Parts: sequence; structure tokens; C-alpha cells
Amino acid sequence: MKSAILSALVAAVALGAGFGGEASASERDRKFFQQVKGEWVGPGEIVAGKYKGTKFTCTFTGSTPSEQIGMTLDGSCRVGLFTQHMSASVERRGNGYRGTFMDGADGKGLDVVSGNVNGSKVVFSLNRASLKGAMIAKLASENNMTVTVSVRVAKQLVPVIGMNLKRVDGSSVGSVAQK
Repeated sequence: MKSAILSALVAAVALGAGFGGEASASERDRKFFQQVKGEWVGPGEIVAGKYKGTKFTCTFTGSTPSEQIGMTLDGSCRVGLFTQHMSASVERRGNGYRGTFMDGADGKGLDVVSGNVNGSKVVFSLNRASLKGAMIAKLASENNMTVTVSVRVAKQLVPVIGMNLKRVDGSSVGSVAQK
């Protein structure tokens, strides 16, 4: 469960669905994904549940497909001495987005089932059997991104993971952060 929730972090940046007109929504979505391309690192913490207080650090590389709207994130998260490979892939399909973390809900991962890009923020839904959740990724600036993962308990979304990522490459038009 812990690795499934940590795996969910990867997807936070990888999803959205259009709103408004089709062409303008597609361009807004594409712009968001382009801003997330590059190298990201940062700390996080599990803030609720059995593993509350567990701190971790992740490193991700974001890329975008040349033909489709979407992105792939690949990297790892480290908790103490243990490192877990993380990957997510999301692409626009019809009016929405579909994708997977790791090997999807059929394996040990999660399915990305819907989402919405709104300016510098993406909100999306995650599913795995009876586990339902949401992720919000917000670009606070060109080089800083916050990620919150929540799970549905009864009829409320309860935050369980918080993460702060910093860009560590030259992909942004802004300054370069130091590793």
C-alpha cells in the first residue's frame, strides 16, 4: 500500500483533461505538460495513515510525446535505504486522459482515470480496486511544484501525502536549482 501511494506521486504531474473549446483546451494542456518536462527532485512526507510521518525523497525525469498531448515521468523514490522505481505515462484519449502508474491497477500500481488542467494546476482521479483518490499538482513557479495525494474515506478526500519538488535542470526558462 505504501509503495502504491508513493507510486501515485509520479502521476501527479502527468494528467489533465480539457475544458472550454477543444483547440484552446488542448493548447493549455500541452503548455502545462511542457512546463513539467525536465528533471525534478524533492522531499515528501506521508501525513496520514499507518505510515504517517514517513519521509522520502524522489527524483523524476519528465518528457512529452512528440505527437500526443500528455507526458511520461520516470524515476525513483527513496525511503531510508530503500529505493523504489517509479514511472507514469498519461496521454489524451478522446475528451480526457488515461494512464498508469507503474503497471496500473491490474498489477501493483494505479490507473489514472480522469483529470483537468487549469492553468498551473492539474487535478486528477486515481483508482485501484476499492481505493479511490485524487492528486493535485501545482506549479508554484517555473521551478517549484507541490503535489498532494488524497484518498477517499467515506465521502471525504483525506490528504495522505505532501511533496515539494524543485527543478534541477535547464529545461525551464528560469534559473536552475542546485541538486
